[in-house]
Formats: sequence, C-alpha cells, structure tokens
Amino acid sequence: MIRFLILAGYAGLMMYLQVSDKLNQFINVHYQYLAVMSTVIALVLALFQLYTWVKEDPKADHAEDCHHQEHDDHDHGLKKPYQRGIAYVLLALPIVVGTLFPTVSLNTTIVEAKGFQFPLSKESVGDPQMETQYLQPNTSLYYNKEDYQKQMDELMAKYGDQDSLNITDENYLEVMELIYNYPSEFIGRKISYEGFVFQTKDTTKDTFLFRFGIIHCVADSGVFGLRITLPEATKVKNDQWLQVTGEITSEFYAPFKRNLPMVKVASVKSIAAPKNQYVYRTF
Repeated sequence: MIRFLILAGYAGLMMYLQVSDKLNQFINVHYQYLAVMSTVIALVLALFQLYTWVKEDPKADHAEDCHHQEHDDHDHGLKKPYQRGIAYVLLALPIVVGTLFPTVSLNTTIVEAKGFQFPLSKESVGDPQMETQYLQPNTSLYYNKEDYQKQMDELMAKYGDQDSLNITDENYLEVMELIYNYPSEFIGRKISYEGFVFQTKDTTKDTFLFRFGIIHCVADSGVFGLRITLPEATKVKNDQWLQVTGEITSEFYAPFKRNLPMVKVASVKSIAAPKNQYVYRTF
C-alpha cells in the first residue's frame, strides 16, 4: 500500500506541476516529454501496486513471514522494517518537498545574496559538483572539446553574419554564449534584448541586464546577461524589466580584472515582467 501511495503521489505531483506551469522552474522545458513519460510510468506502476495489494493473500504473507523468521541468517535485501522505512522516506522526500515548499521566481535578491563571479562559482550547497553560472552560459561542461567546438561553429554560422542581433527567449542563452566566447566578432553590432536590472552596490554602481536561465535543470541554473550603459538621465531600479537596443562594445571591468562585452544602450523601454521569467538552452 505504501508503494502505491508513493507512486501515486509522484504521478499526482508531476501532473500538478505540468498543469500549473510550474514544472518550467525545475527543468528545461525542452525536456518536458521526459516528465510526461515518468508520470505515465509512475501511474502504471502505482496501479500495478494497487492491484497487487488488493489481490494479496494474508495467509500467504503470514507463511512468508514465518519462512523469513526461520532463515534470518540468509536474509537479503530490504527485509528489515527500519531498512524499508528509510527507503520509503527517501522515495517520498521529493513529493514532500514539491508539495510543501513553494516555487518562486528568482530575482536580484539572489544575486545580491550570493554575488556573482565569472565565469563560474562553485556553491557550498552540500553538492561539490554543483556549479552556479554567472553572465556566460557555459555548455562546454557537457561536451568534449571537439563536440563543443563543432556546436560553437554551427552557432557562429547561424549568427555570425547578422549585423543586428534580436535576442528572444528561444535563442537567449546560445547567443549570450557566443558573445562571451567570441567578443571581438560581435563588437560594433546592434543588439536588442530584454531582462531585469541589477545594479551593483559599489561606488561605480554598474548596471547589468540579466535573465535567469536553465541549461538542463535547476542544478545548473544561473543568471546570464550583459553589462549595460544607459543614456544619461535614465533612472532604473533593481528588478525593473527593460527592453534595450544598442551597440555591443567591450570595456575593462575592474572587479573581474578583464575585458567584458557590454551594451551601449541607445534606446530603452520599461516593460512588464514576462509570465515565465526563465530562459532555456536549446540543444
């Protein structure tokens, strides 16, 4: 019965996340078909466990228990109650977390709390393999050197000859990765994109226009975007959403001790935050 409840709970949680459009805050939306498949499989297994439980013969269970008691020295697997209990708790944990913990959209509070570094910052979150990315979406972590270069060459062939870059939700991460990988190829080009404002708290009050993005899942999510210079007398505040058009330039950024691509903004418009504030990497 417990197995049925866990499997049914998982299937119900996944269906809720998909119907409520909250699944996109956990995984790349391009992998949604995998979530649908896992939901169907969990539902089928839950029904099988229910059928097995209903058809179960109590006498047979009693005989089996007596048999195990007579052969404790040959006991294998999760036969002891505390072992099964630990296994069930671990299996039920995702359901508890997904049900009780609210999902919230990320904002500049996260950036202010953690700061941001370039190109990668390893987080002390209990998982030494987990890395939070900043500014540049770096997918080289998931490819060998040859395959990654092939992917970059294909993207350069797609965007390399465009005098004006119109960045959308669909191509946001791949274009940002190109700009940081090949800044000299994009200097002088026009660019148009949107995001939320983040201003540093130091004396220089540098301004960035960011989007929170997910490469595969929330474990490799990050804040991606470009430093911008706004026209004089333009006043903005953190978390304000803007649509900007300008020219890509490069300038030395003292905190990182290196040149960074940036946007010299020619026109700026305040916009409402989109319904889904995340962007996702397309593979």
